[in-house]
Amino acid sequence: MKSNKIILLGDPRLHLVSEPIERDEIENLKPVIEDLHDILFEFKERFAHYGAFRGIAAPQIGVMKRLIYMYIDKPVVFINPVLTDLSDEKMLVWDDCMCFPNLLVHLERHYSCTIQYRDLDWQMQEMHLEGSLSELLQHEYDHLDGILATQRAIDNQSFRWRK
Repeated sequence: MKSNKIILLGDPRLHLVSEPIERDEIENLKPVIEDLHDILFEFKERFAHYGAFRGIAAPQIGVMKRLIYMYIDKPVVFINPVLTDLSDEKMLVWDDCMCFPNLLVHLERHYSCTIQYRDLDWQMQEMHLEGSLSELLQHEYDHLDGILATQRAIDNQSFRWRK
């Protein structure tokens, strides 16, 4: 199972800042993207009753590159993403993570955001997200900067085991 590649809470690598991707690295990253896809779908199947796991960041499998893979209606690969236009409006969420799949963390995220990124053809793209997709992207983006949801908890009582 490829999902065994997931780095678990407590591993210091989860707190490292990821390196930007150079254009000539794209071909070498295709197996990583395939792994991210496969792991995402393993988690979706294994934890189907949660209805979660729509995105994964490369650092979660020890690849310290600025790469996010999301699958909503179709796969989207975000290379060197940059978050902009974070809304003033915020929302409270119970966040989870593949690095701690049974733990929920109560935290605050921006209701909407814009992300600029390169696609696999090295073309600049931009996407505006709201609600749960905005929250998801902010979560995955945090992984690129070595930030975990546990660090964004509202307070020290904002943790729950998933039922």
